[in-house]
Amino acid sequence: MSDAGLSETQRDVRHAVGAVCSAFGDDYWLAREREHSYPHELYAALQSGGWLGVALPAQHGGAGLGIGEAMIMLETIAESGAGFAGAQSIHANIYPNTIAAEFGTSKQQAAWLPGLIDGRIRSGFAVTEPTTGLETLKLRTRAERREGGWLINGQKIWTSSAQVASHLVILARTAPPSDHSRSSGLSLFFAPIRDAPHAPGVSAQQSALRKGVEMRRIEKMGGNCVDANEIWFDDFEVEESCLIGPAENEGKGFKMVLHGMNAERCLIAGEALGLGYAALIKAVKYAQERVVFGKAIGGHQAIQHQLSRAFIELEAAKHLVLAAARSYDAREAAVGAQANAAKYFAAEAAWKACETAVLVHGGMGYAKEYHVERYLREAMAMRLAPISKEMLLNYVGQSVLGLPKSY
Repeated sequence: MSDAGLSETQRDVRHAVGAVCSAFGDDYWLAREREHSYPHELYAALQSGGWLGVALPAQHGGAGLGIGEAMIMLETIAESGAGFAGAQSIHANIYPNTIAAEFGTSKQQAAWLPGLIDGRIRSGFAVTEPTTGLETLKLRTRAERREGGWLINGQKIWTSSAQVASHLVILARTAPPSDHSRSSGLSLFFAPIRDAPHAPGVSAQQSALRKGVEMRRIEKMGGNCVDANEIWFDDFEVEESCLIGPAENEGKGFKMVLHGMNAERCLIAGEALGLGYAALIKAVKYAQERVVFGKAIGGHQAIQHQLSRAFIELEAAKHLVLAAARSYDAREAAVGAQANAAKYFAAEAAWKACETAVLVHGGMGYAKEYHVERYLREAMAMRLAPISKEMLLNYVGQSVLGLPKSY
């Protein structure tokens, strides 16, 4: 990706993070994918440089920058060859943290944010459930008051990085919805599921799951270096202080999730851009080097035009994503429209770029050693999660264009 359209700070972030990522080449990511092993080394390298706190307040050790800079960081990671999966290993510790920073009390922020920045705390996001999917208001996970805290019972699915996380952001119902608001009665918790992250150098005792939590890793089509999980809570004990925000925030968790979702749309859109550019770089290099009938295949319009279209679509998506991130950081009312549009367009541009890369490689595009087949598999996930492209179009139709609800 070119620096066109980036602020000076964003350019600095891009170049600095790119330097860190340069130590992790294609062979590293191919091995992580084959072994289904978490990229702890990348995480440690970025943590030591302070990058986990890129969008967290300076008073707690963060950089005090915005979602725009966090998005550039994740785009750079993905473009380096890490792809969507590599970016997701960091994403899981960026997006949930914005909720804690935005809605947590000063005491909670002081307790949580420094640990999230220095790696003592690693997080994941537990909202989606197997029986409700996008119908979040119908979720069945319950949190019931007990002396000194809560008991959580329920099930979550597609929770990324839970195999390594020490904490989860958990959305649970604490009261029935009121007559005037279907979204009331849902509360958000930041709860420890282990004493410490399940990472190198941490003892088995410290990284063992706490009583009341079980999980199963889901076998996936792609992105296999980062785990996705099904989780069960069975009388899982959570302290009172784990409810995000002051006591009056009980029952207001859905509004917090919506706020965070706009941030996540921007971040995933950036990751999609990075993946698309990574695929394009590989395809252009192959088109320059692959000679057939005495001429590099990139010299033929049939190849050249496909690559040019992919570049144009990625560049257009980049400017939409940058606009969405600016809208989020400026707390503009139209951020929902911008963030959803950015996620939709960037995911589609990335998919097309990855498909083009495989086709330009011909038969070798099907070989793992050329990496582009991995990119294509990962690109599919961006069209499905955390919200499908059809639901994004539904949002724009109903909430932006004012059309009747269509689902």
